This record gives sequence, C-alpha cells and structure tokens, in this order.
Amino acid sequence: MELRHLRYFVAVAETGSLTVAAEKRLHTSQPSLSRQIRDLEDEVGAPLLSRSARGVELTAAGRAFLDHARLALAQVDAATEAARRASKPAKQVFALGFLTGHEMTWLPRAMRLLSDELPNIDVTVSSDYSPDLADALARGKLDLAFLRAEPGFDLDYRVVDHEPLVVLMPSDHPLTSRDSIRPEDFSGETFIAASNKATVLRAVIEGYIEWCGLDITPQHGVDNLAMAMSLVASTRGLALMPAYARNLLPGSVVSRPLAGTVPTIDLAIGYSRSNTSATLKLFLSRADELAASAALS
Repeated sequence: MELRHLRYFVAVAETGSLTVAAEKRLHTSQPSLSRQIRDLEDEVGAPLLSRSARGVELTAAGRAFLDHARLALAQVDAATEAARRASKPAKQVFALGFLTGHEMTWLPRAMRLLSDELPNIDVTVSSDYSPDLADALARGKLDLAFLRAEPGFDLDYRVVDHEPLVVLMPSDHPLTSRDSIRPEDFSGETFIAASNKATVLRAVIEGYIEWCGLDITPQHGVDNLAMAMSLVASTRGLALMPAYARNLLPGSVVSRPLAGTVPTIDLAIGYSRSNTSATLKLFLSRADELAASAALS
C-alpha cells in the first residue's frame, strides 16, 4: 500500500465521484484512478466503495478505513513539515516596542532599516506606555523600543526626534477659535497634567509652566494619552501632550499649537547595552537614518 492509494481513496470519498476526483482533485484519468482503487481494495481485502449510476458511496469497510486514511495522511504531512523546519536554522526573533501611537510613524521606518534582514528574522511588534517599554528592555523581553529616555533603568538611549507639545481641548471649547494658544490662556482653565508615572512628560510640562511664570495647579494627573483625551472631553479641561496625539484624537477633542517658544519632548530608541543581538547591532549602525527621516517629515 502506498501513500498515493490513500490520497486517491480520500479524494473519491470526499467528492463522491470517480470522475470528479480524477479530473478536479487528482488530475489523472478515470480508468487509472479506478485501477488504483481496485488495487487498494485488493490489498485491504474488502470493498471500500459501492459503485452505481449515481456515483460511488462508501461501504461499511470504506467508512471505517476513511478516518484512518485521513489520519495517516495528516501524520505524513506533519512529519514532512517537521523535517523541513529541522533542516533550516531557526529564525532569530527581533522584538520591537513602540510608545503607543508612535508605531504609525516609526514602524515603517524601522522596517526599512531592517529590509535586508527581513528574510532571515522574525520581527515582533508591541506597543505600551514608555515606563513599561523601558522595563521590558531591561528584562530582555524587547530588543529595541521607541520611547522616552526613562530614568532609573540601565539602558542606552539615542534621540531620534524632538516632538513639540500641543494643547488638547474639547472640540467646542471657546479657545478653539484661536490659531494658537498663549501661556496666559491657561489662566482660569481646568488643567490636566502628567502623573508621576509619566516622569519625562511631567518634567517637560512643569519646566514649561515654570519658564512661563504661570500659576497653575493641575486638577488631574494622567499616565497616558488615552487617559488625557478622556479627561479633556469629560472635564472640559486643557492638557499639554506631544504632537503625535493629533493622529489619535476622537471627534470630541481637538488640538492647537502653542504660541511663542514651544517646549519639546524627546523620542528616543532605547536598548540594553548587554544585548548582543546581531540584528540590534545592525539597526544601531543605521540609526542616524531615523533622525534624518524625522527631520524631513
């Protein structure tokens, strides 16, 4: 008994027709297929198919044989795939992380840097808050991430962009009539600031408030952009957030640029210096292209 006998029998059983199985599934002649089925039945020692003018039907022996034939073919296919995988070296995984929302801009640029290596590696992509990305880098769960230069982690950072801060406000707020927002426009408004978890953003915002000489007491603190947008809409407050927020705003929230000297927050690529990945080394050797692409956008 050969594998082709099993494949021929399963094809006939599933189509219910020698003609259809021969022409559509097996691409052979019907007489040849009939001979193969007879040879199989001779070896089994029992008729497997009942032939009539309406086509073919499985006999009791055929029904019993079909499940085992399918299992045998499935096991052969699995064995073949396992052998093929074993004959090839496993692909290296390169794990990329992105501060949520930045993958829209930076993932295509990162993939261009890795284009020559893509046939040889598997790239995984995840998005998260910046402190969580830094923690994942430190624990070896990520190879490289686009994030803030988070303090308190034994990581190296390279700045790839300086993002201006913009003002978020409800879409029907009176200040939406302005082309830009002046520091004094914050007076009397509910102000939504970054929480202690968003360490880097909080420091930039507090530095701007102090530089402007504003007397602002934040009413709310947020860990991330999603929370900021929700509070802006629900409290009708104002928030300072990095400019990438403009790509993610719901209809209830709009943005306006700041007038005058605009504070910026750095976006960096972070990695562990103890990571010996050859793909990471290649990526870092071309990292200057990332900063150049940001300057052109």
